[in-house]
Amino acid sequence: MDFLLTAVIVGLGATLFMDLWAASFKRAFKVSSANYCLVGRWLRHMEGGVFRHPSIAGAAKKPAECAVGWIAHYAIGALFALALVALATPQWLHSPTLMPALIFGVVTVCIPFFVMHPSFGLGPASSKAPNPMGARLRSLMSHAVFGVGLYVSALVVSSL
Repeated sequence: MDFLLTAVIVGLGATLFMDLWAASFKRAFKVSSANYCLVGRWLRHMEGGVFRHPSIAGAAKKPAECAVGWIAHYAIGALFALALVALATPQWLHSPTLMPALIFGVVTVCIPFFVMHPSFGLGPASSKAPNPMGARLRSLMSHAVFGVGLYVSALVVSSL
């Protein structure tokens, strides 16, 4: 049970690490970052049975969509960390290494590429976005940073 709580903390820390990186990247390069309110809008529309949109930005706004999106963002980070620990074994939390976390972080980009982007009306891997390659690279960088965040968070937690 202890490793479950530890993995959740590592996932939350990794998600925060990714968000801090995104904010720094946005400030330094004036590049837009993910809009988690749209994730919340997508999730809130699921309550009515709507899972795919021609354009999530054009979909009707829903109450509390921003809160739902941000909560989902951090919950997904925690779930991803649990998945990493399940694949790498709970021992990884006590002696974390970079490569499993980095590889896992990069692999998690498949979820937005092949589930979220098409559901948002952007096509697979943002193929219908105004700048598909830019969107792909930003997603890939974010998930690689999440992987580094998993490692850094696990190092911090294992040292406590």
